[in-house]
Amino acid sequence: MEKIIDIQHLSKSFGAHEVLKDIDFTVKKGEVVCIIGSSGSGKSTLLRCVNLLEKPSGGQIIYKGDNILDDKHNPVAYRTKMGMVFQQFNLFNNLNVLNNCTVGQIKVLKRSKEEATNVAMKYLQVVGMERFVNAKPRQLSGGQKQRVAIARALSMEPDVMLFDEPTSALDPEMVGEVLIVMKELAESGLTMLVVTHEMGFAKEVADRVVFMDKGVIAEEGAPEEIFNNPKQERTREFLKRTLTQG
Repeated sequence: MEKIIDIQHLSKSFGAHEVLKDIDFTVKKGEVVCIIGSSGSGKSTLLRCVNLLEKPSGGQIIYKGDNILDDKHNPVAYRTKMGMVFQQFNLFNNLNVLNNCTVGQIKVLKRSKEEATNVAMKYLQVVGMERFVNAKPRQLSGGQKQRVAIARALSMEPDVMLFDEPTSALDPEMVGEVLIVMKELAESGLTMLVVTHEMGFAKEVADRVVFMDKGVIAEEGAPEEIFNNPKQERTREFLKRTLTQG
């Protein structure tokens, strides 16, 4: 499988506070990688570095063979290849569902309105939101908003979909509808990098699970290894704590 993202010796500091320390990992085409760990372990910062919402302090991000942290690379062009789904949806409240999914295509990818609409409708159908094209975000539930946010990211037809705790802002009864959509996307062969606290999802859907602790990757492996036979004491403690709460 070809590597889409290859992260080498990545570090990120905010002032004197080192949030990421010497991170190495890869994401291959068609792979679903779930990042788990306690709050403050650096998971979201890592994701934000991957799509350059945060500029790493050191290291390399190799995308299709090129280090995108080199000055010669255009971060905006690269970012269009990384679809991002946030905790808080980040929809444009003044635009309806359809326009939320076409605006980036028209402005950034320079697609015609007709092409952008066709692409948006395709992905709104994928997430089960095609009936709501004329609704404004305020008329939607949290789960519906997140499904629109997923359709919006998919409409850019990125190489990788990045999910930053996509269910953490949702009421419990809405979590399932978003996880079902994500599971279907994973089964369709989409490359996904998911920061999540949904252990059941990570166990069932991930090809690989990465456990982060205090800014480092403490352990990574197949879900059955990480969940059933973790090698590190801190992985065992984290899972014991998390799984007993659930």
